[in-house]
Amino acid sequence: MSETKDPATYQGSGVSIDLGNEAVRLIRPLAESTYDSRVLTEIGGFSGLYGLGSMGMDDPILVAATDGVGTKLKVAFLSGRHDTVGIDLVAMSVNDVLVQGARPLFFLDYISISKLVPEIVRDIVKGVATGCRKAGCALLGGETAEMPGFYADGEYDLAGFAVGVVEREKVIDGSMVAYGNQLLAISSSGLHSNGYSLAREVIFGRLGLDCGSPLLGSTVADVLLEPTKIYVRPVMAALKRHEIHAMAHVTGGGLTENLPRVLPNGCRAVIRKGSWETPGIFGFLRQEGNIAEEEMYRVFNMGIGFVLVVAEAEVDPILTTLGEHGEHAFVIGHVEKQTDSDRLVFV
Repeated sequence: MSETKDPATYQGSGVSIDLGNEAVRLIRPLAESTYDSRVLTEIGGFSGLYGLGSMGMDDPILVAATDGVGTKLKVAFLSGRHDTVGIDLVAMSVNDVLVQGARPLFFLDYISISKLVPEIVRDIVKGVATGCRKAGCALLGGETAEMPGFYADGEYDLAGFAVGVVEREKVIDGSMVAYGNQLLAISSSGLHSNGYSLAREVIFGRLGLDCGSPLLGSTVADVLLEPTKIYVRPVMAALKRHEIHAMAHVTGGGLTENLPRVLPNGCRAVIRKGSWETPGIFGFLRQEGNIAEEEMYRVFNMGIGFVLVVAEAEVDPILTTLGEHGEHAFVIGHVEKQTDSDRLVFV
């Protein structure tokens, strides 16, 4: 005879439906804090509905982007701080949508976690909601998946999805970029969400620091978990008043890889090194990791999170508009005719 066994249950396999329901209860008011009159559904449905009526556009174009936070999440795990990585998640996608001149409308998140702890999910979504409010978009919905055995205990992964809208005739596609255009940069808040595998290798691996160790007048956790800037409001204000020919979100690949992506064929960017103040974390990583300068510019944003390509006559007016919205911006170079294979050079 076969041995009598206890009945198998989902709870016994490591997944709790009850905790999932509790997580939804905790995050519902956070999502609702981002709603506007176009949100037609509540959190908890199979999908989210968003009305496009009365947009005031003749030919609206939807613009979509998706991204994650990368290994910056490892710092959140180590420090036990989960309320800022959601801001990063929103920033990485809404800043990408912004590059085309689009205003973010709504955002969805995906959280996959080893063991569902409603308070951790709440903290993550608290950051997501904060990011959505900063970007002026609604947290329309999402998914939380409990996946025991897939992630290490206490770990999770995040993905985000943003949808924005722009009038067809106002899409920013780089086609208006011309020789002599100026490169107007907006400062980053630090590492943002890129290069963390290298940063962690230097800080935790080579130096043996922990999240509470002092670093640059603060702590390792404070410096590494500084959220990615969301550029939507200041840049949208500039777009309403001024002509902008192209924009770049400086993410993985740094200036070296991202700025050439928005320039038309035959153009190259000339960047003047030393034309801006680089935050201390980058000098620290370069020195302590013995990282080559070229590698630094290919991995990190080096203090620049967003770049506008504009006519020279627009520089001062745009600087004024950005300043009115609290952003520090500066000219870092110009566009010239490409004479060799390099699409970007440092001088």
